[in-house]
Amino acid sequence: MRAAVHHWEAWAPGVEDEAAWRRWCADPKELEREGCPDARFLPALLRRRCGPLARIMLTTAFRCCETHAGAPLATVFASRHGNINESVELLERLAHRQPLSPTSFSHSVHNAQAGLFSIAASNREASSSIAAQQDTFMCGWIEALTLLERAPARPVLLVMGDVPLASPFAPLVDEPETSYALALLLSAAAQDEGLRFSIEGGQARQRRPRWPDALEFLRWMLGDTTRLELASGPRRYVWQRD
Repeated sequence: MRAAVHHWEAWAPGVEDEAAWRRWCADPKELEREGCPDARFLPALLRRRCGPLARIMLTTAFRCCETHAGAPLATVFASRHGNINESVELLERLAHRQPLSPTSFSHSVHNAQAGLFSIAASNREASSSIAAQQDTFMCGWIEALTLLERAPARPVLLVMGDVPLASPFAPLVDEPETSYALALLLSAAAQDEGLRFSIEGGQARQRRPRWPDALEFLRWMLGDTTRLELASGPRRYVWQRD
């Protein structure tokens, strides 16, 4: 399938608007590890419930939808680790026989960001929450394509984001440690338009990425090369533009 990107928004500490991201994409540098936006656009009661990941993902999601005039749209929220840091904190409190916060517990689930967006945006369209280890961004794209296939006239909002893992789990993964999110407003594209996506077999070359796959995709999208290949195990995920 092909998909067209109508609008994008991204956020990372110190790289917070389009001009800053275009400079970063042209000359990428290591991103800061921690930080989150204030998310003042959210009602105060809802904002207090949001952890760092929720604030980052919702900020990019709402900015990306500003041009959509509030019309309903399907959503895909993708995150490799989601709110696992909140779960670690809850488990530590259990281990020390301390009381748990019901709010923290209810927002430790993987679809918390999708639920918060649905409430804040009054959006009742289909939504998916994806976690697929190192393939998470690519599988989020595939999920967005399935939603476009189901309803081609309805746009899909794809939001990918993560924050660094808490110390008990951080040594178990080999990935860039940064807080970030990328939101893409997608629509179905004609045969000779948009971005063509495919999955190719064959053992992919293993590599330690310098930055998250979603941001590598953004660098490619804002550049002028025709092909992007992101590799994971026996699969190669390929985007091409004519």
